[in-house]
Amino acid sequence: MGFQFIIEHMEEDDETTKTVPPWVLLEYSHMRTLAGPDGHVHFTHLSPSACTWLNEKLSELESDGTTLAKVSVHQNALVDILAPKLSTSLDRVCLLDPKAKEELKPEDGDGRFDCFLFGGILGDDPPRDRTSELRVLGFPSRHLGPVQMTTDTALGVTKLVVQDGIALDKIRYVDMPTIRFNSKESVEMPFRYIAMGDGCEPILPPGMKELLHEDLNKCFEF
Repeated sequence: MGFQFIIEHMEEDDETTKTVPPWVLLEYSHMRTLAGPDGHVHFTHLSPSACTWLNEKLSELESDGTTLAKVSVHQNALVDILAPKLSTSLDRVCLLDPKAKEELKPEDGDGRFDCFLFGGILGDDPPRDRTSELRVLGFPSRHLGPVQMTTDTALGVTKLVVQDGIALDKIRYVDMPTIRFNSKESVEMPFRYIAMGDGCEPILPPGMKELLHEDLNKCFEF
């Protein structure tokens, strides 16, 4: 039995298209893979235009029912859909909060929580603590360690802990990896990622490396 993972969207819409930025779409799409086929990922608090657009984009992802989590996109904020749509209450939603006193443990997947909530974009550098907007609502909370993660990584780590029963310190990570595009071009990512296999390569959303390279090239256009 999988869990529900909730992303309370706090990123600004793209000013031109009124949709989410390309890198956000890649991370959001990746979450369906990381949550697994038994999971359900909810994206909440989107603008009407972004809600429609994101729903269409995520629906385009093909799934045979064995690899991707279910997905739902909502205009309403989380607190407005807890009872009517998620059939749960505030005390059964675990907020992943860098400032929480307790770390997430496999025991947190024993049924005490129905949902795991991620506030905003955890991958801000430096962190802007947008989770504070949810913290004040009184959710029980847990942290994922001292190193900043991207949102999709945080969801993937949470799933490994509460569903697969792997302790945080047993997961293989890559911290602040350097993404190399060729012998002359590279970029350092200031976040923690899940390691790919037994190596030191980070698990990135499909298409993220190409987008990073594209953005790097734009920096040198005059």
